[in-house]
Amino acid sequence: MAGVSGCMKYSMFFFNFLFWLCGCFILGVSIWLRVSKDVQHTVQEDIPAVNLMIAIGAIIMGLGFFGCCGAIRESRCLLLLFFIGLLLIFILLVTAGVLGVVYRSKAEGMLTDTLQKYIPIDTQSPEFKMDIENLQTQGKCCGLINGAQDWGGVAPASCNCTDDPASDCVLYNGKNVYKQPCLQFLTDMMTRHAGIILGVAFGLAVVMLFGLGFSMSLYCQIGRK
Repeated sequence: MAGVSGCMKYSMFFFNFLFWLCGCFILGVSIWLRVSKDVQHTVQEDIPAVNLMIAIGAIIMGLGFFGCCGAIRESRCLLLLFFIGLLLIFILLVTAGVLGVVYRSKAEGMLTDTLQKYIPIDTQSPEFKMDIENLQTQGKCCGLINGAQDWGGVAPASCNCTDDPASDCVLYNGKNVYKQPCLQFLTDMMTRHAGIILGVAFGLAVVMLFGLGFSMSLYCQIGRK
């Protein structure tokens, strides 16, 4: 009977070690985001995406461990667990990518619903208001959804519009402020980065296909030994 290829065995181990490191990185960054005071000041509620990242990081770490042990110990059971887990993640990743493309046009509506909770802005925490002012300076915008009136009173200096042409400005309480609300700036930024995110997702999917191929090949070789 044919033996197990040493090249295949150690390639599988190296792949899964990198996979495990990726899981550690995702889990570490996610936990930092979860407990960071700066993030909590900016967004004053739990972020489901961060909790999801924590779960994904832990799962990837577990799969990487199964894959490493399965390769070194030539365990068909561990390799099969790795294959099934990686296949499920691959399916979820592809599904998420497809849904991301389909619902891309609805991003502005979802963002509007989220930002609506923070209007009027002047009732929010000082840290949050400072973050919005920084956003207004960067994006040359004012307010979140409806413009300067979202502040509920006097618009801050970061809303002051000195741009030329004056068509970018509007008169509010006796001074020129930016006409565009920051919703449009955030939506444009999300659209620009959506392509990068989809590209990363596609790259991960390709890497996972290699992992599926390695694990099944090694699984079959061990069975023929």
